[in-house]
Amino acid sequence: MKHTDWFTAACARSVRSLPAAGIALVMALMGISCKKEAAAPPPPPIVQVLEVAGTDAAMDTEIIGQLDSPQNVEVRARLEAFVEKILFTEGTEVKENDPLFLLDKKPSQERLAAANGMLAEAKAALNKYEKDVARLKPLAEKRAIPQQDLDNADASVEVGKAAVLSAQARVDSAQLDLGYCDVRAPMAGLIGAKQVSIGELVGKGEPTLLATMSTLDPIWFYCAVSEVQYLKAENEVRRTGKQIAELPMTLILANGAVHPAKGRFVFIDRAVDVKTGTLRVRAEFANAEKLLRPGMFGRIKVDLGVRPGSILIPERAVAELQGKTFVWVIDGANKATQRAVKVGETLGENVLIAEGLKPGERVVIEGLQKVREGALVQPQTAQETANTAQGQRAKHTEAKRAEGGSSSE
Repeated sequence: MKHTDWFTAACARSVRSLPAAGIALVMALMGISCKKEAAAPPPPPIVQVLEVAGTDAAMDTEIIGQLDSPQNVEVRARLEAFVEKILFTEGTEVKENDPLFLLDKKPSQERLAAANGMLAEAKAALNKYEKDVARLKPLAEKRAIPQQDLDNADASVEVGKAAVLSAQARVDSAQLDLGYCDVRAPMAGLIGAKQVSIGELVGKGEPTLLATMSTLDPIWFYCAVSEVQYLKAENEVRRTGKQIAELPMTLILANGAVHPAKGRFVFIDRAVDVKTGTLRVRAEFANAEKLLRPGMFGRIKVDLGVRPGSILIPERAVAELQGKTFVWVIDGANKATQRAVKVGETLGENVLIAEGLKPGERVVIEGLQKVREGALVQPQTAQETANTAQGQRAKHTEAKRAEGGSSSE
């Protein structure tokens, strides 16, 4: 038998042995003692809320990319020869036409001398043919010799002229090869490490890479922009009446430092890459101190302007369920309501609300798991939450002090 049933039966046996007035009194007491006390309802949960307000939202975007030189030139050997001298210091600035390498000139000089000899022979032969024509022409006019002899002499002159042209071409080619032995800087810029050593044979079979040069001021920043980012930028610049090339941008380096010079867009590719869904974009930055080098990674922050009257709330206040986004709104009676919203761009830790909220409404930003549809809550602002926490810490500290004082007594 349960305890409550036993107690009830005992009360009934006691009542049967009492007079009527006593029975009434005992029955009243039994009603009080046997009835369970009703439990008090729990207090509404405490949630942190934010009052929505319109603000001027800075519309910017960040894009990751890589730096590159506007002009990277590979200095290569144009003929087969041995390296005699290296005339530059690696990693330094060189001017246009500065000497870089000196290749062995002897084979080229020999080829030039041979070509000049062949040219002299061709010119001598042509001179003989022309004299033959001059001697035979009067005789042919007097019919002292057959006309065929004069025709053969004229043909020999034409052949001699062609031989001179061929010999001259060989001379020009030999002079060009000799000039290739003196390797000079094709432009002004920063030269990298040498790729060959003194005494090494270069140019055998293919042009050998000797060194690479790059211009550094200005320097280019290449990045791949998604279709969404491109359309967002286009919409914002059309709203403000600007051009994409006019948008100010900042270059943030890999260590978080900001490059002092502002940049600008100078190129947007004609088509989207179907494999990646991105557009290739190039920006330009001044680099007078030569701090930026090709191959460096960084990101650009593009300022798209300001959108007035925007509603921004913390991203953590937005929940997503089955492809839809919603927030919890607290009305004037402190009741929670789930409301669908349309979100826009993410700006730092906040998200832009395009539709669904109005200024003055209160949105739950902390304690979303405690909220139920139509349920009462205790809304607190961030400042009120901080004050409550501070008060609790003060009480805890005071209680500890009191415990320490009583134990010392």
